[in-house]
Amino acid sequence: MTDEINIPPGHFILPMTPDDLEEVLRIEGLSFKNPWTKGQFESEFRNPLSFRYTLKVTQGQGQVIAAYIVFWIVHGEAHILDICTNPEFRSMGFASELMAVALEVMKRNQAYEVFLEVRRSNDVARRLYSRFGFKAIFERKNYYGDEDAIVMSLDI
Repeated sequence: MTDEINIPPGHFILPMTPDDLEEVLRIEGLSFKNPWTKGQFESEFRNPLSFRYTLKVTQGQGQVIAAYIVFWIVHGEAHILDICTNPEFRSMGFASELMAVALEVMKRNQAYEVFLEVRRSNDVARRLYSRFGFKAIFERKNYYGDEDAIVMSLDI
């Protein structure tokens, strides 16, 4: 999967498994006002349209999750549902690494356009998406209940 993308030594991009769920839920809870539930992630494991990846880094004798992403590919379109970096590993380029691999997976699965929603106030995420060429296309009012979302898209 990552043969064309430079992944630094000690970094591993792997499909998310149920064994990752406890750590993913911990990171999700630390990162979002309205984190995904265990049931939402479990539903993604059953969904044949869902792709789920973790970026793990070597730490001590084992590996820890530095970032993860969940997206769908449906009839040539991809939709990023959740992307998150472990607070311990922010500003280290892990989300960019994971996004590059996810976009490659999308291309290989014949997606031609990618969509996502992002909180209006999440400047860090918006800058990341812009660096990859995503463009804001419209707003969803009160999408998060307490805040609007900006819908962004990218032709790939």
